[in-house]
Amino acid sequence: MADNKNKSIYLIPVMLCFFCMGFVDLVGIASNYVKEDLALSDSIANTLPSLVFFWFLIFSVPTGMLMNKIGRKKTVLLSLVVTVVSLFIPLLGYSFGLMLVAFSLLGIGNALMQTSINPLAMLIIGDKNLASTLTFGQFVKAIASFLAPYLAMWGATQVMPSFGYDWRVLFLVYFVVGILATALLWATPIHEEMTEGKTSSFMDCLRLLGKPIVLLSFLAIMCHVGIDVGTNTTAPKLLMERLGMTLNDAAFATSLYFIFRTIGALTGSFFLRVMKTRWFFIISVCLMAASMALMFGGESKAMLYTAIALVGYGNSNIFSMAFSEALLSVPEKQNEVSGLMIMGLFGGTVFPLVMGFMSDAMGQAGAVAVMAVGVIYLFTFIKQVKH
Repeated sequence: MADNKNKSIYLIPVMLCFFCMGFVDLVGIASNYVKEDLALSDSIANTLPSLVFFWFLIFSVPTGMLMNKIGRKKTVLLSLVVTVVSLFIPLLGYSFGLMLVAFSLLGIGNALMQTSINPLAMLIIGDKNLASTLTFGQFVKAIASFLAPYLAMWGATQVMPSFGYDWRVLFLVYFVVGILATALLWATPIHEEMTEGKTSSFMDCLRLLGKPIVLLSFLAIMCHVGIDVGTNTTAPKLLMERLGMTLNDAAFATSLYFIFRTIGALTGSFFLRVMKTRWFFIISVCLMAASMALMFGGESKAMLYTAIALVGYGNSNIFSMAFSEALLSVPEKQNEVSGLMIMGLFGGTVFPLVMGFMSDAMGQAGAVAVMAVGVIYLFTFIKQVKH
């Protein structure tokens, strides 16, 4: 663990990595632009964000095992390299095939990063205030998330002869930031003691799901990310369907969601220090339930914007609260539990796929109904929040 005087210095590159983690949220607005550019249906367009989060199912647990062998810092560095490559591909050309490859690599890199960055942060700050520290990291991540739609809109609406990438200029900007984050973390000395003895196998990791709190936290994270990706992709479609907005105008909905997710993460890092996690979790889920009701029946701009803001704030801290509950429940297997929890981000594959078919069948209200199921589960998880 880092000395106290070095904690703030060592957290700087780690927090920049949290910013890079937010690159994955560009898939929401990007899939909307790809859908419009290539004239795709909702179900086909939603395969892009679904593909990104599919790789969490495959790579999360092996990444937890990899950390035991090469260390947390090296695993985060590997994740950054894969992420940088994924951001470079859309700068080479524009086709559905290339976007599939780029989004796959973005998902793989993000699976590696999300599995390893939280244990790396814990290595620096220790157990105390873990939920609030991870929440602050989510705040930094959310900054990258809400910037993505603005960068896309800027690229789509401005004449950019020096770039020529239209909305894809956001890949260029994040590509540069990714290189900077890689260099800074590589140059930062972080001491970590490697685990000696028998390394956990894949089945050893999966057996941890036999612990009720680990399994239920895993499902909570599935619902959290399903609602997150679902809102990210559905919010602009709601405005286009019910208010007749163009995509460039409706893209603000995605930014609004991430603005309130950013505010929620920033204020949540304070609230989680001064009040019980359980009470803050209850408040968060109630806000999300109110949002689902407004999204389902709202027909005015004010109602829909309010709904998007509520789910943004309410969903902003669910991940860190569920993650910390699981991590603290099995302290001797933190790398393995981290891998399992990040595997829960596979919910970002399940929810958009089902939402795409539901919205094709009955409009965006069908997509909202799928997200509402996730909110109902989070109500049942309240009794598991004890720290």
